[in-house]
Amino acid sequence: MSAETVTIDSLGAQGDGIFYASNGPVYVPFSLPGETLAIARVKDHGTIMSYGETSPDRITPACRHFGPDGKGGSCGGCSLQHMAKPAYNAFKRSLVVAALKSKGIDVPVGDLIEAHPGERRRVVFAARSTEKGLLIGFNQAESHHIVAIEECPIASPGILAGLEALKKIGNAAATTAEPFRMTVIETLTGLDVAIDGIKKLSDKERRAITETVLAMRGIARVAFNGEIVIEQRKPLIDMSGVSVAPPPGAFTQATVAAEEAMVRLTLEHIGKVKRVADLFAGVGTFALRLARIAQVHAVESEERALKALDHAARNTQGLKPVSVERRDLFRRPLMVSELKTFDAVIFDPPRAGAEEQCKELARSVVKKIVAVSCNPLTLARDLSILTAAGYRITSVTPIDQFLWTSHVEVVATLVKG
Repeated sequence: MSAETVTIDSLGAQGDGIFYASNGPVYVPFSLPGETLAIARVKDHGTIMSYGETSPDRITPACRHFGPDGKGGSCGGCSLQHMAKPAYNAFKRSLVVAALKSKGIDVPVGDLIEAHPGERRRVVFAARSTEKGLLIGFNQAESHHIVAIEECPIASPGILAGLEALKKIGNAAATTAEPFRMTVIETLTGLDVAIDGIKKLSDKERRAITETVLAMRGIARVAFNGEIVIEQRKPLIDMSGVSVAPPPGAFTQATVAAEEAMVRLTLEHIGKVKRVADLFAGVGTFALRLARIAQVHAVESEERALKALDHAARNTQGLKPVSVERRDLFRRPLMVSELKTFDAVIFDPPRAGAEEQCKELARSVVKKIVAVSCNPLTLARDLSILTAAGYRITSVTPIDQFLWTSHVEVVATLVKG
């Protein structure tokens, strides 16, 4: 395969460098705007063969597993370790600005709240049993190939310290060479490990996992496809003084710092109110903190998450009343007649956004809204529904909790009128 020399024009939304060929854009991972590179091209994908002129924004990656020149290959966990912080921060902020402008929303966007190495308390590893032991790491970008990791600058020290234990647990669970996932959350009482992707565990494998965990420290719980195999200690997450025991494999914010930033922005905007609705409430990231100042109605479709939220609220003193409702807000959003009792609403949906719920909010008299999103494009769509109905955006803040990736979290605040 012959190499061709190209100059990178811009950075795409996924963090790949782009140059424009005669037949359209070509995406080159690990490149930066202004760089002259020799690449091997297959259709619209380019692989760097050698560097000519490099960008002043290029820096040495923090991890040996990163990029085409890493000793272990590109693990796929990060895509932007080669980019200097000022340019990186500007890129992440630009993703939010561009998404809003695509919907005709021209409002100030705040500076990026930065993420830092070692903050990730929730990591999803790819794993596979081999003759040499368990392979644990991350899938190479656009591939099923697992790159084994021996270091990971984004993960918390507690998760890194547990890597050998995770290998032993994975070995005890895996009886075939089929790949599977290990979701690991660092909690106050130890690592919470959820294994998914293995079809079945025999009694022998369950005993092996149990014996493995009992022989080591630092593991609070191991679950398989949502079923608890062994729980030495109940995993606990602190939410500003409220202890929550999440169900196996539960969604939590990836970093404590980002979670606290989201909560701070929410509380500052809502202020003193009587009743708040927390939609897509999960295990109570916002609801349990809002309950310090107001009555909260938490709505969530995942039953186990809702039970964890309800249990935490009922067993914590000093909270105002918290009611819970299991409900699919994509199919059954809170209607205008239901929303009229709330002074404020916060919603934090999955990547698909909250389109149907926003259509109902647009017709409501709710005074204050906080929109939290991990997808700037669907957030822009949802905000356009609300602004068209008379809501005014008072702030938009991008938050980085997925360090060195193209993912960005956003908190937008709105008022009626």
